[in-house]
Amino acid sequence: MIEEITFEDFLKVDIRMATIIEVNDFPKARKPAYQLTLDFGALGIKKSSAQITDLYTKEELLNKQVSAIINFKPRQIANFMSECLVIGVYNTDGNVVLLQASKGVKNGEKVS
Repeated sequence: MIEEITFEDFLKVDIRMATIIEVNDFPKARKPAYQLTLDFGALGIKKSSAQITDLYTKEELLNKQVSAIINFKPRQIANFMSECLVIGVYNTDGNVVLLQASKGVKNGEKVS
């Protein structure tokens, strides 16, 4: 069953567009992951850990524009502080496919 929320609940989730400007391996993560540095334009630079190594190489991710939730509380993952959550959808193989805009938009723009 799908839990219903109100429109006001949805408005609390701050999803923004960002460009990945740095990608590093994350050997201390329990599951294979990358450490991402994302440019949110006027909102600044944030870091995120992402378990997306099965479908994306570091080279593919560099300069890719993605969507991320920026108003979660920062989370310690091993020796790394994740400041936002890059969002995607699990495919039939259980791998994360990143959500992106179909056309380029300004970094920091709010998803609505």
